[in-house]
Amino acid sequence: MPVLPRSSFSCPSRTSVVEPAIPVCYVSPTTTTMSSTPLQHKQAAAEPDPDSRISQVDQGTTATTTALKSAKHQPAATHGAVTRPNVGEFVTLRADAVNAPTRPPLEQAVEMLRGASVSDDPGNAAANGRSGKDKAHRFWQTQPVPGLEETGQAVQDGPLTVETVVTKERQPLIPGFEWVNVDVADDDEAKDLCALLDGHYVEDHKGVFRFNYSVEVLRWIMTAPGWQQKYHIGVRASQSRKLVAFISATPAKIRVRNASFVTSQVNLLCVHKKLRGKRLAPVLIKEVSRISLLANIWQGVYTASILLPRPVSTCRYYHRVINWPKMHGCGFVPLPTGSTPQYETRRFALPSATATPGLREMRTEDVHAVLDLLARYLARFQIAPEFTAEQAKHWFTPSKASTQAVWSYVVENSNKEITDFFSFFCIEVAVTGTNNVLRVAHLFYYATEAGLSKPVDVSALKVRTNALINDALVLARDAKMDMFNALSLMDNALFLDDQLFQPGDAQLHYYLFNYRTGDIASGMAGDRLDKENLSGIGLILP
Repeated sequence: MPVLPRSSFSCPSRTSVVEPAIPVCYVSPTTTTMSSTPLQHKQAAAEPDPDSRISQVDQGTTATTTALKSAKHQPAATHGAVTRPNVGEFVTLRADAVNAPTRPPLEQAVEMLRGASVSDDPGNAAANGRSGKDKAHRFWQTQPVPGLEETGQAVQDGPLTVETVVTKERQPLIPGFEWVNVDVADDDEAKDLCALLDGHYVEDHKGVFRFNYSVEVLRWIMTAPGWQQKYHIGVRASQSRKLVAFISATPAKIRVRNASFVTSQVNLLCVHKKLRGKRLAPVLIKEVSRISLLANIWQGVYTASILLPRPVSTCRYYHRVINWPKMHGCGFVPLPTGSTPQYETRRFALPSATATPGLREMRTEDVHAVLDLLARYLARFQIAPEFTAEQAKHWFTPSKASTQAVWSYVVENSNKEITDFFSFFCIEVAVTGTNNVLRVAHLFYYATEAGLSKPVDVSALKVRTNALINDALVLARDAKMDMFNALSLMDNALFLDDQLFQPGDAQLHYYLFNYRTGDIASGMAGDRLDKENLSGIGLILP
């Protein structure tokens, strides 16, 4: 749970269920990345627990291990059939924030990771006669990821392995459970997914705050151009037909420095609490990975709050209170010592209206102009998406649904040219035991002509981004948002302090799977915003 030291503010962030130090996509749902402590699960009715594992099949790994060991030193080599140790790794894993004491520099973080365990059952390490450290080292030596010994500086960019063989058969589940593909276009199936996520996806360690996904928001996240129903993978109990687990993926093209390639981006990994510890999460990951590999998607980009070999960048979360009385009343924001509610309310007050001339809501006819501006702006960063017009329309055009997912605005000058753009999306948080719902905005993509001069006029860019983000905060308030979150990526270091964003204790690591590149600036210099060098990260995964 991110904590703001100056106000003791704490707020759950978007994440998926991850056991500490589990390898890239081998995710165990016994703890949550919202807190460094295990979840305090409430008892809930569910299907009878399996005796041991949800999967009946666990393939051998010797041949794959040998091939991948060789592949780490021979990037152009091929490796054998993809089996349990590596099939789950060709995908993108979305796991946002974890409570961390400080944000260590990347090199220090890597040193910390050298002794970390990757066992999915750390308690059995001693019984097996293996230390967690040895298991961690052995596992990562088999994976096509940069090794801990690499410095992240002056490396040759490119894939670590090329070509593979993938099974075309699904891995069988134990009796009583069956694979399904969830149709989010069907209202009943979409509501089933909402129910699973609302009860079992993410909550804080006290079980007070939970993400509250609407059908409309889920459809926005899951149906970007390129999506297919085969990537919306669920597990149902055979008798009750209850949805007990889910994972989704969407293919998407990104650019890493000068190279462009398609990745598979995974989101919404969720397992029913009564099935946690039964190894269902790794089985889900293996299945979505298998489908990605069959579609010739060999690289992955993913974010996680846990340290794994080897992040290319580590960003920090920042939070801006909008509705202080509501956040305080729900227990999110304690009253700082020596302060008063009236003072805190005034401190976070915003102007009554936006100030930028020509600012208006984005329309469908703006898509191509926004795409052109955004593409030119994102070209400044070392890792960024490559949107098509269809994708830009999906991600940025505000819908008129009863529950809006994304808000986008443009600035149009007197010549009818789009000079600026910004957007944010909303994930609601329910307060259990009450009727309260907190609306949390997340800064999405933005772009401005002020950042496109050569060389960039940083002073002009700072002035313009501060004006735009202040307007974004005003519009978020008008949309009934209670909190506004942002990361230290892009050019955010130029405005986060000025707009009263406060640093959280959460950090987000960016990883590339089966692709090597040098370190990318995160926008942080130690525990401070790097306002001089800014960030090379231009990728945001909703």
